[in-house]
Amino acid sequence: MVIREWAARYERYLSALAMAAGFVVDNIFFERVDLWQTQALLAGYALACFIAIPAQHYLETKAARRGRVSPRSRLFFQLTAQFALGGFWSAFVIFYGRAAVFGASWPFLLFLSLIFLGSEYFHRYHARLVFTSVLFFFALYSWAIFEVPIYTDSIGVETFLLSGAAAIGVFALFTVVLRLVAHDRFYEDVWRIRVGGVLVLVMMNLFYFTNMLPALPLSATAAGVYHTVWHVPGDYLATSERQPWVVAYLGFSPTLHIVSGETIYAYSAIYAPTDLSTTIVHRWQWYDALSKGWVTRAVVSYPIEGGRVSGYRGYSNMRIANAGQWRVIVETTDGRLLDELPFTAVFVTDPPPLETITLR
Repeated sequence: MVIREWAARYERYLSALAMAAGFVVDNIFFERVDLWQTQALLAGYALACFIAIPAQHYLETKAARRGRVSPRSRLFFQLTAQFALGGFWSAFVIFYGRAAVFGASWPFLLFLSLIFLGSEYFHRYHARLVFTSVLFFFALYSWAIFEVPIYTDSIGVETFLLSGAAAIGVFALFTVVLRLVAHDRFYEDVWRIRVGGVLVLVMMNLFYFTNMLPALPLSATAAGVYHTVWHVPGDYLATSERQPWVVAYLGFSPTLHIVSGETIYAYSAIYAPTDLSTTIVHRWQWYDALSKGWVTRAVVSYPIEGGRVSGYRGYSNMRIANAGQWRVIVETTDGRLLDELPFTAVFVTDPPPLETITLR
């Protein structure tokens, strides 16, 4: 009785602690999406939700039928589900944040961040079946998007659709369990759960097909534009023009002083899970001030293989015939953005001093 009163009094703080604990655990374990520790922890979160949410509502339904107060074990299952969901959100913020290009993926990242930050504020709603069920489906879907490619060794539209099918399948099994153990409450909320699930399905497909969804499990670990790039045994070297500190430290667009007709190189290192092979695209674009739009001048693609922690390295080049604003879009074959390399080309008579650097 004393424990129940204490838990009820400090329920808000216990919920916040559960969410914070999930975030701390994630930062310790989450280095790469394909590590067994990461896989085991995310699977544990999914299993915890799969068990805890039905168990919580089973106890509440059983107590309601008998006209009794819910047992204190209900709070244990509620906190377990919130801990697992909090762990999911922090994992997604970490991994999707690493893979995202903010200019393209900010709506999805904002949505994830709001869920993560709002988890404590909306802690009272974790006791509601519809709220936790829909959040669980969103977590399953977000996890499947980068989990399925790891096991199929492929990315693309078909893999994304397969990820959605896997999330729907697990969630359908979850609703079967809910129907069996919390029959009355499930049928009271079944249509709300279905509508919420459909909204999640539509939203995730909208994020994907508008290229707002980061390209997990791929991510750019290094990228840049240089005067020259070449490969030597074990390393990639480049000649680089010294840039102002705001470019080096604040990420401002660099200015390359080039002789008319000089060839410029774009370099990228793309992390991919072990055994995953795919193709990376470099799309060279020049900004036409007259039409006020970007004009694609070249598209170069090359294959990569997963497994290297610092990313599979490659480069492309193009002869620059126009001064002005340029960018190199680094993307997947299905159009998801991995990185964007803007630069300004300024024609000069004498080439600038260059230094040779080793690329990551």
